[in-house]
Amino acid sequence: RAPENPLREDVPGARFWAVGLRRAMLTYYEVDPRCRFERHSHPGEQITLVLAGELVFELDDATHSLGPGDVIAIPGGVPHAVFSRESAVRAVDAWSPPPVRYDPESPDPERPCGSPEPENPER
Repeated sequence: RAPENPLREDVPGARFWAVGLRRAMLTYYEVDPRCRFERHSHPGEQITLVLAGELVFELDDATHSLGPGDVIAIPGGVPHAVFSRESAVRAVDAWSPPPVRYDPESPDPERPCGSPEPENPER
């Protein structure tokens, strides 16, 4: 991680950094035990790869538990919640198009997870 890209706070108990281009973005997360991202959706597609710990995704009526090396792909617009259990988690997300909320130059980069997200303008 470059010094100009420090970890930033997201929901309580989760920190991330992001690097992106016009049509794709990668985020790295460090998530504390028993942290929860409430049910939300976003227009872009999300692929999550768990590096360490256990991350649980709630999609529709199904629960998917992911451990190190496991991956999940979530289409844009699909409501989901995510939480950690008893251990800390490290994970990487790939996004297309990039979520505006992770862009430090966005008008409102502090918008909490699950907030409606404006369409991603061409950068």
